[in-house]
This record gives sequence, C-alpha cells and structure tokens, in this order.
Amino acid sequence: MASTKTKGKTVEEKLTSLYELQQVDSRVDEIQRLKGELPMEVADLEDEIEGLNTRIERLEEEIKEFESHISDKKNVKKESEALIEKYTKQQDNVKNNREFDALTKEIELQNLEIQIADKRIREANESIESKEEYLETSKELIETRKKDLKDKKVELEKIIKKTEKDEKKLEKEREKIIDNLEPRLSKAYKRIRGKYQNGIAVATVERDACGGCYSSIPPQVQLEIGAMKRIIQCENCARILVPFGEEADEE
Repeated sequence: MASTKTKGKTVEEKLTSLYELQQVDSRVDEIQRLKGELPMEVADLEDEIEGLNTRIERLEEEIKEFESHISDKKNVKKESEALIEKYTKQQDNVKNNREFDALTKEIELQNLEIQIADKRIREANESIESKEEYLETSKELIETRKKDLKDKKVELEKIIKKTEKDEKKLEKEREKIIDNLEPRLSKAYKRIRGKYQNGIAVATVERDACGGCYSSIPPQVQLEIGAMKRIIQCENCARILVPFGEEADEE
C-alpha cells in the first residue's frame, strides 16, 4: 500500500522523482568510480595477508615437527650405540660360538638402526631446509603485501575523506526521494538499474533517441514522453524515458 506521501501524485511528479533518483545514483556511481578498484584491492590484499600468515604458521609448525623427529632419531642412535657397546663387551665373556654369533647379530641390527636413523635425520634436515626457504620467501612477500596494503589504504582514505561529505548528502537526498516514491516504482527502478553496468534506469531523450541504448524513438512516442501523462519505457532496453536532459534544460 502506498504511503500518504505517494498518494495522489501525478505521473509527471513520479517521473520527476525517478529522474532525480537517477541523478543522485549517477553521482554516487561517479564517486565509486573515483575510488575505482581500491576497495576491492584492499580487500584482496587483506585476504592474501591473512592467507600468508596462515601459511607461515603452518610452515613453522612443520619445521618444529621435523626438529622433534630429528631429536627422536638422535635418541634412537644413542640407544643403539649404547647397546652396541654393551654387546661388544659381552662378546669378550661368551662361553661358545653360538652366544658370540647371537651378539654379533644384535650388533648388526643396532648398526642398521643407526643407518636408518641417519637416513631419517638427513631427510628431515633436507625438508627443514626446503621449508625454511619457503618460509623466508613467504615472510618477504607478506612484508611487501603489508606495504602495498598500507599505501592502498592511505589512497582510499584520502578519497573517502574527500567524498564523504558528498556521499552523506547524496544518501539523504536518495532516502528522501525513495520515501516519496511508490514502492512498485522503486522496485522497477532498482530492477532496471541492476541490468546495466552504467546503472542507468531512467534515460533522457537525446537527438530523437533513447539516452541509454541510443535506439531511435518515433516522433509520436516523443510527444507522449514530453506530455508526461504515462510512464513510457524504451522498446529496446526497457529503460524509463523522460523528457529531461540538457536540451530540455536549455529550452
């Protein structure tokens, strides 16, 4: 149901409100274009820095795990060396060849354990070296990205500071126009505006053509648009047509 503010409004008043709304939104779009890709670039850099921090934390944890693995294998080596020393001494006191051979096999097993431990330690050290190189690269990259983010934020803040007053003013104007516009017209305007990259939902008639898609408009239709007795949409692009613009202003 339309509010009391929108009841009894003429088509001309409705079209005027739609045109004013378009003018406000177009000025807001200009401000957004002034900001350019900066807001998106700032968001992307923040996401990348967060991802790099996660990567660095993961790498540091993996390096600690490898260091712990190396420590375990070194303990295994110490135990094996102690057993070899023990079994070697026991060989001096054996009573027969069978006991000597059994101790010899135990010594061989412990030597094998040492070789395996050395291999695992070597592999872990190689992994640590690789992880540390990657970690260093990641740390250098995150410092670069932090600097980029700082620069982008400073640039964006300057633009925001410069346009903040205008944006607040335009937002108030927009709210006032929307409040005085029928909900069905607001929805139609929003739907049409969302279809086009330039955000033009209300187009003026310029040189006998639609100011949105530049399709030719028949003279009779132009007269009807000028009369502002009903809402007319472009047959080609469905934009709402109004007889405003530079030519009308000059007249």
